[in-house]
Amino acid sequence: MKNQNLRKYLALAMFTAIAYISLLFMKIGGIGGFLTFDVKDAVITIAAMQFGPLSSIVISLLVSFIEMITISGTGPWGFLMNFVGSAAFAAIASAVYLYMPRIKKTLSGAVLGLGISVFAMTGIMLVMNILVTPIYQGVSRSVVYDLMPLLLSFNLIKALANAAIVFVLYKPICIALRRVHVIESGSTSYRMNAKTVIFLVLGLFILVACILFLVLGLGGRFEWFKA
Repeated sequence: MKNQNLRKYLALAMFTAIAYISLLFMKIGGIGGFLTFDVKDAVITIAAMQFGPLSSIVISLLVSFIEMITISGTGPWGFLMNFVGSAAFAAIASAVYLYMPRIKKTLSGAVLGLGISVFAMTGIMLVMNILVTPIYQGVSRSVVYDLMPLLLSFNLIKALANAAIVFVLYKPICIALRRVHVIESGSTSYRMNAKTVIFLVLGLFILVACILFLVLGLGGRFEWFKA
């Protein structure tokens, strides 16, 4: 039991590190002139779907704080928005996946959880933009309202892309964690079969479509290996 707990804490630390590193090496910036897409929410969600919604809150808090004191220029308000967005997305998806009766720990549970998270995160971030952006950007709320089409598009596409990444990477990461005995072999009924493969292909298609939209539609640019 002690070794199992140690492996779990090491895995959570690993996911925290990967989520932060993804901010440095895998970004699409310059969207609308000031927005940046990253994949940390997908990393946090994969951890949460294995270790529970509480883990997503802890990892989101740690990653957002480290981001604030190292590479972010948005200060405490940016920290708040990053934390709320990441925690909401990952906690909702993992709660549905792990605890929804009849479909918990199944592909259907994952699909439903991520689908709810996409719309929940989009709505939450729009509210946060209305409430918080005028404070730390020093602009009137009417300016934020004028940006609503851009903010809606960005937050929806960001959530969709992160959900697609979870679809594509969740199963391989589960297999890897089982092989090092971090999770039990029977901890999920999300099996690899024809239905799963179809959703994996669909996830890849959605991910590519989202990236193309961010780059071609919203003027984003890849920022590899850039803090």
